Amino acid sequence: MGEGVDPTRMCQSLMDKVAQSKQLSAITDPELLVLFEDWLEEMEAEALNLFKASGTLTEKALAEGLGLSTRGASFLLSKLEREGRLIGP
Repeated sequence: MGEGVDPTRMCQSLMDKVAQSKQLSAITDPELLVLFEDWLEEMEAEALNLFKASGTLTEKALAEGLGLSTRGASFLLSKLEREGRLIGP
């Protein structure tokens, strides 16, 4: 292995990720997924309305406008950009 690589730490990190994945799948409920998808669609529509109103959209403005964290706003903004949905007037 390369210099500075700690195999024990790598294995622990992998095990943590597997455990987290199992935890997430255990609480995943189709009804909850539908609710989340509905909520996300509403957030996208509101974000697009903010974009149309101002002609531009920053993470900070989106976070403040929708009451999201900057991380959540960043995710939503990048999703809309990837999908080509942020097209100016």
